Amino acid sequence: MTSPDQYTLGHQESVLRSHRWRTAENSAGYLLPALYPTQRLLDVGCGPGTITVDLAARVAPGEVVGLDKSERVVALARETARAAGVTNVTFRAGDIYALPYGDASFDVVHAHQVLQHLTDPVAALRELRRVTRPGGLVAVRDADYSAMTWYPPSEGLDEWRALYQEVTAANHAQADAGRRLLSWVRDAGFDPEGIVPSAGTWCYAMPDDRAWWADLWAERSTSSDFATQAKAHGLADDVALEHLADAWRTWGTEQDGWFAVLHGEVLARV
Repeated sequence: MTSPDQYTLGHQESVLRSHRWRTAENSAGYLLPALYPTQRLLDVGCGPGTITVDLAARVAPGEVVGLDKSERVVALARETARAAGVTNVTFRAGDIYALPYGDASFDVVHAHQVLQHLTDPVAALRELRRVTRPGGLVAVRDADYSAMTWYPPSEGLDEWRALYQEVTAANHAQADAGRRLLSWVRDAGFDPEGIVPSAGTWCYAMPDDRAWWADLWAERSTSSDFATQAKAHGLADDVALEHLADAWRTWGTEQDGWFAVLHGEVLARV
């Protein structure tokens, strides 16, 4: 089976630069207390593998598998593991709707910033549940674009968020996934008694963090699949996208600049 989903951001360097920043500590803290050595873990939508490698260290000598739709990104994840000297992790390409594993194959199945890009997140959650053993955990975390907030006010950033939501809607995906995770998990048939919802944040306010976040979104606004799709859907042109990039660059120079990303999180016991 081949997934019909269209990844809104793509795998350009401006996207991968953000993904490589992610660690288990800053992106999967809600899951870490449930991990222990010898667990078998699947990380779906692993990207360049930085979170996956961290999780592998937590469950060693347990086996960890990172899975991503992109063969190119899987190759990058293998390099991440080699550079870190982590040997209990392997990576492969695969489809979240048809995971290449039998029923009850893993103790933990993790997906970070994945469901927001899917046309059928509930079907994906059912598949995550299928490969999780009874008593095991499914862990999902997604951002919520409407809940993102920043200072100082910026009409340009308002326009950026509106366009991002329009592009994801045209892709039949959900930019405000974070607030919907609990509902999706319940719809996927998990036992309500075994569901623990929570929320987490990223904050970019220190000068280096603020400049990094602004620069990568300025680049994404003109040179990523998001920009390509915005034009293909007739939602923006090059002039409009450059205007958004300028807004990001301007915000990034604000001494009082502050940006927070809210994430929904759910741990669901199988």
